[in-house]
Amino acid sequence: MLATARSFTLDGISARPVRVEVDVHRGLPAFSIVGLADTAVREARERVRAALVNCGYEFPLRRIVANLAPASLRKAGPALDLPIAAALLAASGQLTWERLADTALAGELALDGTVRPVQGALAMAEEAARTDGLSGMVVPEANGPEAALADGVDVVGIDSLTQLRPLAEGEWRPPAPRPLALELSPNGGAPDLADLRGQEHLRLALEVAAAGGHSLLMVGPPGAGKSLAARRLPSIMPPLSHGEALEVARIASACGRLDGAASGGRPFRAPHHTLSAAGLIGGGNPPRAGEVTMAHRGVLFLDELCEFRRDSLEALRAPLETGTVSIARSGSWRRLPCRFLLVAAANPCPCGRGDRDPDCDCAPVDVRRYQGRLSGALADRIDIVARVAQPRAAAIAGEAGEASAGVRERVMAARALQEARLGPGRCNAEMTPAEARACPVSGAALADLGAAYERDRLSGRAHDRVLRLTRTLADLAGLEEAGREQMSLAIGLRRREPE
Repeated sequence: MLATARSFTLDGISARPVRVEVDVHRGLPAFSIVGLADTAVREARERVRAALVNCGYEFPLRRIVANLAPASLRKAGPALDLPIAAALLAASGQLTWERLADTALAGELALDGTVRPVQGALAMAEEAARTDGLSGMVVPEANGPEAALADGVDVVGIDSLTQLRPLAEGEWRPPAPRPLALELSPNGGAPDLADLRGQEHLRLALEVAAAGGHSLLMVGPPGAGKSLAARRLPSIMPPLSHGEALEVARIASACGRLDGAASGGRPFRAPHHTLSAAGLIGGGNPPRAGEVTMAHRGVLFLDELCEFRRDSLEALRAPLETGTVSIARSGSWRRLPCRFLLVAAANPCPCGRGDRDPDCDCAPVDVRRYQGRLSGALADRIDIVARVAQPRAAAIAGEAGEASAGVRERVMAARALQEARLGPGRCNAEMTPAEARACPVSGAALADLGAAYERDRLSGRAHDRVLRLTRTLADLAGLEEAGREQMSLAIGLRRREPE
């Protein structure tokens, strides 16, 4: 007999439909899985065999062929265990399920028949809602809350293969899973900016970066507060909208980081400097999300920037400009979202003290080689450069700085002006060159920008990014037209060389 079940395979952060066709016929006992399956899918033969026997079903001693269509699509992961088992039971006459053809299944089977959670359940449920002819989806019980976030699909959660028969025959149905709560808190539990003391210039840089979505590079000696400041940046960023929170949850689900609860707030990713370019940008076959995608709608913090591999840093150039990652592999091409706020920290030289410190013994050639890890092309895409010095002891022992709540109010007010001007979800860092040049700026301020363009030999990209910074400073001040004060401050915030 022949039976068909519906399922999905994870492709990047999206789900692709898969039709599981199982044929049981006479012949020498064998169990084959065909259809461009990876190792985890091929190993489903042993998991399905043991799970059926240990749950009281009969494993047919016949020739079994499971075809995963379309054959040209690479299938990966253990989520196809459950649909293969369901189709095998139907093909061998042990399961009668009239709705099998219009119900999707996904889940990993343990040897005792337990249905274990899988990655990407939310993306699969959303794809099930969009697929014609599908009205329901069976997932592991642990994945039920995240799958229930998808509208238009009836989600059923099971925790054992033994529940499949009473479910199919209508004798049992579990209560509908409660959708996962997407906490839209302003800071998502991030530490408070009040802990940053004695760094007024750095506090301003953080506020401007959060208000306009501008990338930030902090340069200073170890222990000056760079990492402390970066980890407090999410606390002053606006809360996620429901649509943005759903995007973040979908990515976290596909990467296996949505463990039954959403933490709320914006993502904060801080990969180690030994990370490869594929780990940072994404890669593999099928493509997998990298750190830039996992930081979507949040912060990507690169500590010890000049210790990262040169090819890893250069791979950031296109994502910073477009907000997407394009991954091309033989026979496939995927585009992953990565609209993140880049925050980087670096020492001024290999020893970390800087040439103004008398204890610095770094040779000029070593300093140039160290700083050369950050190419001019990538540095040109960083909007703000903040020079960080060691705070004085009196500042550290003094009163705490302004709390995140007050700064966040100003940031949210500035973001509201930007969304009214540019559209929902957009900020000044995403403006096109035409939009940046159309913003109202006084004639004197434009003259100052022209002088700086010639004096500092700015690139065309830097010229437009100064305009974007100027617009953000004007939004923070509540000004319709940016003036010389905002232009001067924007030029100073972009200056790489210390004055």
